[in-house]
Amino acid sequence: MQTTYDVRIWKIDVYKGKTTTAYTVLWRVGARRWKKRFKTKALADSYRADLLSAARRGEAFDLDTGLPVSAARPTQSITWLDFACDYIDMKWPRAAATYRRSLSEALTAITPAMLDGRLDGRPDDVAVRRVLHRWAFNTLRRDECPPEAAADLRWLKQHALPVGRLSERAVLRRVLDTIAVRVDGKPAAASVVSKRRRVLFNVIEYAVERELLATNPLPAFKWTAPKAPTGVDRRTVVNPVQARTLLSAVGETMRSGPQLVAFFALMYFAALRPEEAANVRERNLSLPAEGWGDILIDSATPHAGANWTDDGCQRDRRQLKNRARGEVRAVPCPPELTAHLNAHLRRFGSGADGRLFRGERADELPKLTYMRTWRAARRRAFTPEVAAGPLAATPYALRHACVSTWLNGGVPATQVAEWAGHSVEVLLKVYAKTLDGQDALARRRVLDALGVASG
Repeated sequence: MQTTYDVRIWKIDVYKGKTTTAYTVLWRVGARRWKKRFKTKALADSYRADLLSAARRGEAFDLDTGLPVSAARPTQSITWLDFACDYIDMKWPRAAATYRRSLSEALTAITPAMLDGRLDGRPDDVAVRRVLHRWAFNTLRRDECPPEAAADLRWLKQHALPVGRLSERAVLRRVLDTIAVRVDGKPAAASVVSKRRRVLFNVIEYAVERELLATNPLPAFKWTAPKAPTGVDRRTVVNPVQARTLLSAVGETMRSGPQLVAFFALMYFAALRPEEAANVRERNLSLPAEGWGDILIDSATPHAGANWTDDGCQRDRRQLKNRARGEVRAVPCPPELTAHLNAHLRRFGSGADGRLFRGERADELPKLTYMRTWRAARRRAFTPEVAAGPLAATPYALRHACVSTWLNGGVPATQVAEWAGHSVEVLLKVYAKTLDGQDALARRRVLDALGVASG
């Protein structure tokens, strides 16, 4: 711990906004300035008084935390790994299974940068990632850690840095640089880096709440993150001909393909998310023999993995995304989708619980089953050159295509957002993409507007 007696404490800074007033304690330790904001003047006065008392007693201040040694010392006894486990345990009860897994993945990526760098007896990188992701950052399974993994975890706990070291610029930069690369050393996807950085920010905020750090250094830290895309890659979006070709190829793909045509059709014609389509039951459908029908979606079952759900199932049971529990979303069922659903019910029926889509040996549809079928259908429908590209690389591209079709067909953005289940802001920012082939039509319209023969 590096300390100094060069301390200066200023008067409380008062900020008066339209709705709130904030009181900020400002002080300097060595060459670095620190601040801590409070909602009431009494709290700010009390905190400033503690700092003044320590300075008048002749107590040294810690350069890393900006706090008196007596206040900074407890931080040094709490390691990053213990604190990260506490953070997971705090989040676990109210977190969705997919979010639990995402938190574990982010903390697993951060932790190697929060070790002391010693190599004696260190487990290999694969073992480190395995013990952290499978057991340390899984509240339900931590006590089930097998002996070999438990030994690795003990080594990691012994060599984890104190959580207070996150206030050091060199340590924080090492953490940020670590989360920006993949396991193979190549740059990580911008979206992955952004997600990991958000988790790091929230973890540090929790450390501030626990008074293990004076402030969150991340907002003021100069570090350039890779720019994440804000919209759908138009190269992935299929046009109607390509979509129908893919659905036809799914029906010809054995063994599960014929049972999944309607599953993928729900994404393309009704913009359902995969976790919504997998949970469709007969009671959600209002279908005539032909023509327009209606679909009422009331819940979703995102795939998370048995290790992250409370009941040990592969899929979590959740309310609709961005909606309260029990809230439903109505989506129109166009005639072509009505035909697909009726054909599915006639041929395959539904399960005991009314679910339309099931696995061969499970009541729920495994993600592996429909992804394997989708990849096979792409190879059947596309040439090798097209199949090697991004066009409809994942089934989610069908939802993108559906929303784009609605928008290009002139459906008002507010109506499209309601059907798709997100805000108008998200719609216009992310989903308002043109279909494959629309660019040529737009260019012809420009030429027509300029009075030039398009030929």
